[in-house]
Amino acid sequence: MRMGKSIGLLELKSIPAGIQSADEMLKAADVELLVASAICPGKYIIIISGQVGAVKSSMEKGRQVAGTFLICHHIINNVHASVPSALVGTVDVEHVTALGMLETMSALTVVQAADIAAKASNITLMEVRVARGLGGKGYLIFTGEVSAVKSALNSCNTQLAEFGEITSSCVIPSPHKKLLEKLM
Repeated sequence: MRMGKSIGLLELKSIPAGIQSADEMLKAADVELLVASAICPGKYIIIISGQVGAVKSSMEKGRQVAGTFLICHHIINNVHASVPSALVGTVDVEHVTALGMLETMSALTVVQAADIAAKASNITLMEVRVARGLGGKGYLIFTGEVSAVKSALNSCNTQLAEFGEITSSCVIPSPHKKLLEKLM
C-alpha cells in the first residue's frame, strides 16, 4: 500500500450490526477489508483501506447502517504504508536493535498510534494488535534504533495525550534473543 491511501475504522456495540455494516461498506465502494472481527466485550470492529474518496463513501455507509450501535469511527488519510501490513500480521523483521511498545485503552486508537509512530521516526512496525484477546485494548510493537524508538513513542504520547487513551509504553534497548523469538 502506497501513501495516498486511507484507512477507515468503525467500532460497534453489536456483532450482527457490525457484520451487516461491513457488508454494506464493501458494497458501497471499492475498498479492501483489512479487519472485520468481534472483540471483547461483545463489540465489532471494521477496518478498511483504499483511496480517500472510496474510504469516505464506505465509511459514510457504514455509519448509516450501524445507526445507534456505532461507538466510534475515524478516518486516517495518507496512512503510512506500513500500517496495513502490521495490522494483518505480514511484516518480516530481520534485525531488532530496540523495541518500542505502546498500549491503548481502546481498540482503534492503536491504529492511530501506529500511523503517528511510523510517520514520526525511522521505525519498523512489527505488530498492531487490535483488541483480539485484550479486553477491548490495543497494543503496538515496533523496532528501530533506540533514539528512533524513543522519538516515535514521544510523538504518540504527545499527539494522543489529550484523549487519555495511552495506558503505558516502554522502550527496550537490545532485547534478549529469547524474548524476540516469542514476539516474532
